[in-house]
Amino acid sequence: MLQRNMVLTRRYITQLKCLGLTFLYIDDGLLDNHDVADVIRDETRYEAVQRVRELVAAVETPNPVSHVLLRTQQAARTVHDIVSDLLEQRHLMVNLVDIRLEDDYLFGHSVNVCILSLITGITLGLKREQLAQLGIGSILHDVGKGLIPHDILYKAGSLTAAEFDIVKKHTTKGYDLLHTMPEGREVALEHHERYDGHGYPNGKKGEEIHLHSQIASICDVYDAVTSARIYRAAHPTHEAVELISASGNHAFSLNLVHKFLQNIAAYPSGSIVELSDKRVGIVIDTPAGFSKYPRVKLLFDQDKQLIKKYTVINTFEHTTLNIRKVLTEEEFAALRGVSI
Repeated sequence: MLQRNMVLTRRYITQLKCLGLTFLYIDDGLLDNHDVADVIRDETRYEAVQRVRELVAAVETPNPVSHVLLRTQQAARTVHDIVSDLLEQRHLMVNLVDIRLEDDYLFGHSVNVCILSLITGITLGLKREQLAQLGIGSILHDVGKGLIPHDILYKAGSLTAAEFDIVKKHTTKGYDLLHTMPEGREVALEHHERYDGHGYPNGKKGEEIHLHSQIASICDVYDAVTSARIYRAAHPTHEAVELISASGNHAFSLNLVHKFLQNIAAYPSGSIVELSDKRVGIVIDTPAGFSKYPRVKLLFDQDKQLIKKYTVINTFEHTTLNIRKVLTEEEFAALRGVSI
């Protein structure tokens, strides 16, 4: 929509807002032309979102069964492309702040859960055939929501108990819809089951829950928490990481939580952070396996004076140095002496 190095005028900003865009990456020189790369190709992600969009549209037709079969087969082919993209990457660190349209949560969410599940599966050492099955199940995990009334599914306020009972039926509805795809349908049924038995629809616990469903459930919660919704703002990535960390051996398997978090940057590239020694910097990237310990380019010293010498701190090499807080746009603007 806008090419690199174009100046953002007020007119462009207004048009982007009208299109429903919620985030932009802006090159302000602080990262020295450091690209924030996705873990899959843009073309693959776009194709995957389109396939999910078409699948949900098929589910909403009067006689969805035949339409759904075709669309699920197309989605399965796209999953193989995602697997190929991920297997070509040596370091699968998720380092992005999510960018998606306000009205495509369901579609973007399904693709994100698929990607996150596959990265976790790769970390677990699953073979390509197993990854394909995991990916198909996770990209189709919310297909049953196409059969939930829109006024309930997209309600801006809190759901009543009766409305929540209707939403919970998307698990069994999705399972029934996918009767022609036995390798993926268990994820649609079980992705809201919990390790301690307090999930739905059947209250399964521990290893009674399929491995693929356990993986997808972690990724489902993580992406939901970090996404902006009609009724609330997105939670920062580091808060979501803490939430998932605290859920080990309760909502989720502790081992799977550890495998998942190995690939998630708690502080995505471009985050402005204050270190425990009160210096301020911008996150460049995060080494694989060091979720909470990024590389930080220092910008301001302890007295909040601008640092002119280029200095990068590897926080994972300093046992006493960690991230104290993430600065808001307003706090960072105040440091720089600019208004927003």
